[in-house]
Amino acid sequence: MSEALLNLHPVAGRIGAEVRDLRLSGDLAPPTFAAIQQALSRYKVLFFRGQQHLDDAGQESFARLWGDLVAHPTVPVRDGTDYLLELDSVHGGRANSWHTDVTFDLAYPQASILRAVVIPAAGGDTVWANTAQAYLDLPAPLRQLADQLWALHTNDYDYAARFKTDDAGLKRYREIFTSTIYETEHPVVRVHPQTGERTLVLGHFVKKLLGYPTADSEHLLQLLASYVTRLENTVRWRWSVGDIAIWDNRATQHYAINDYGDQHRVVRRVTIAGDVPVAIDGRRSVSRNVRGKTDPQHSELPALAVAS
Repeated sequence: MSEALLNLHPVAGRIGAEVRDLRLSGDLAPPTFAAIQQALSRYKVLFFRGQQHLDDAGQESFARLWGDLVAHPTVPVRDGTDYLLELDSVHGGRANSWHTDVTFDLAYPQASILRAVVIPAAGGDTVWANTAQAYLDLPAPLRQLADQLWALHTNDYDYAARFKTDDAGLKRYREIFTSTIYETEHPVVRVHPQTGERTLVLGHFVKKLLGYPTADSEHLLQLLASYVTRLENTVRWRWSVGDIAIWDNRATQHYAINDYGDQHRVVRRVTIAGDVPVAIDGRRSVSRNVRGKTDPQHSELPALAVAS
């Protein structure tokens, strides 16, 4: 079994494992990389401490082992990089909200790779939840209902900028984040293309359930979300500078805890191109609307979110 090549230590009972004694790079031996892929499918999120040798270029090089990289469709990448997004707490890179990265796009990223650059003395942890296990936890009648539900996802609001205090800064950030408006219809339950698991596609980019009045939609979404974010279904990571976290964005949600006040926090992220979700009946997600873009093919490109 390829996982035997890794020094794996589960962090929580249902999600998350630390991989020790491994130096990440774009030159990993194929068997080692295959073992990491297998471990990610099993644990959903992997943690690697002591990766201070990775700079921006090294992080992108390692990420390319996973597939094609994708940049944010509206927020600029870090200078000198092709795909790397810097999330700086000083410039709006913080959010207290559960989400799966960029579900407002049609083929949202399959995975994200996050590197800790500046970490507060206390606070600033990130929590992940297992959306495959959450689906299994649903009572049978609720699971059968979820199997039939579809939801509209959009970036037509600025969840991160609500932590800014100056109106001019909030307006400027919103203008950037929503310079292209995405609206996409996804099944609430998708089939994972690699593991075959059924996972819940929810989070703060969901605007409403299709075919339901607003009030009913909100109640159902809250109920389903409660299964995702149960404490026993989560793992919490206390960052140190040089840590790397990799998560399966098709089987998780995450939450960057904004509890560190004026302390500085900087993390840098690269995301890997995803695929169009498929419902259990074989129907595929559809892009309803993309407004403000200049490239007519842009709606086919995955994107990423701005908080981790």
